[in-house]
Amino acid sequence: MSTTKFVISAKERPNIILIMTDDQGWFDAGFNGNKMIQTPNLDALAQQGVIFDRFYSASSVCSPTRASVMTGRNPNRMGIPSANTGHLKLEEITIAELLRKEGYATGHFGKWHLGTLTKKVKDANRGGKEKHFEHFTIPSMHGYDEFFCTESKVPTYDPMIYPTTFKEGESKKYGWTAVAKGERSEAYNTFYWVDNEQKASNDLSGDDTKLIVDQVIPFIHQSVSNKKPFFTTVWPHTPHLPVVTSEYYKNKYAHLSNKEQLYYGCITALDEQVGRLWQELKELGLAENTMIWFCSDNGPENGTPGSAGKFRARKRSLYEGGLRTPAFVVWKKELAGNQRLDFPAYTSDYMPTILNILNIEYPDNRPVDGMDIMPLIQHSSMQREKPMGFQFNNRISWVTHQYKLISEDAGKTFELYDLINDEKEQNNIIQNNSELAQHMKEDLLEWKKSVSHSLNGNDY
Repeated sequence: MSTTKFVISAKERPNIILIMTDDQGWFDAGFNGNKMIQTPNLDALAQQGVIFDRFYSASSVCSPTRASVMTGRNPNRMGIPSANTGHLKLEEITIAELLRKEGYATGHFGKWHLGTLTKKVKDANRGGKEKHFEHFTIPSMHGYDEFFCTESKVPTYDPMIYPTTFKEGESKKYGWTAVAKGERSEAYNTFYWVDNEQKASNDLSGDDTKLIVDQVIPFIHQSVSNKKPFFTTVWPHTPHLPVVTSEYYKNKYAHLSNKEQLYYGCITALDEQVGRLWQELKELGLAENTMIWFCSDNGPENGTPGSAGKFRARKRSLYEGGLRTPAFVVWKKELAGNQRLDFPAYTSDYMPTILNILNIEYPDNRPVDGMDIMPLIQHSSMQREKPMGFQFNNRISWVTHQYKLISEDAGKTFELYDLINDEKEQNNIIQNNSELAQHMKEDLLEWKKSVSHSLNGNDY
């Protein structure tokens, strides 16, 4: 295995798949030690690559993290501080744009959540409302040849509908089983969009992740036919609320509560589709030279059986449980399997890492928050030198290889944690480490100035 900079010819360029689940907690996968949940395909795939014990989403909610994947930049730089706010601006440089210029076929499948997808009809949270027209931005405006996606959340089974009656232990707020034949149901009032057209709703029944993979596989086949490498973002909605699961998957957890049956069942359904996708790559002879990155967009939602495991807090928090996600990378041609690494990495690292692997120069000098982590993967004894900054609402955090400085009140007060020796964040050490805290605070404030500079349009 190479431990130097990659020299890849056009014929050897890897296919690239970025899979990102929605609200899947760090402990919601067997490869992170969960003995209850059934994720055999994810576990087997992770074992063939490198599992990250300390991988972070760039935000503790979905839209901002997705922006970081696309650009390698902190989402606050482009005005996407939270879900359903702002949009991915045309001035941003995306990974899809850069790879398409290099001859890659590009496709996006699943959730978008980086702007509205239509000006024609009401769709999801914002689409079709005149006041949100300024946020209209679809994947084909950002480097994608094709897309099959929703603006935001949909049920994880029969994604276009929801029932009007519920069984014992089920609720509209949490989730439900699939609508049985003859039961009453209503439109969920959102759509899948294929290019600029709505996908017929009668074609969209069954498990939502399967519907997504049903579109990914033909895209891969077409890329092979055209003799092009492919880049695709595959962003399932699972296990974001509303959690919906068929009786088949619920029955795999029949001994558990209804909530657990729904939640674990939809993740197992997703797991089977990841296995299906990997099997397709093997049958096409693409598995060796396809790079698959897997993660979640933030920690588990409150009120669900989702789990951050031993880590503190959940979604919307900048403590570890809100940001650490299950994650791995597989690239059999270049990376040895059966590895677990504990250096810190996050979703903003995807873009600079992939560009450096492909020897693609970033086009200008605007700030990029991520870094190339392939040297860290290849040399597990190395430490991360570039800190990671996080912002969400009034919460801010600055994370180095070992320490986390965090404020819950917009910088009025701070806490300091040694994440190597106290990963559960139980011991605030700021009083005995004032000099270190002050240095980190200065770096954090300098970074915040840079983010504000970008937000004011000075990068374009």
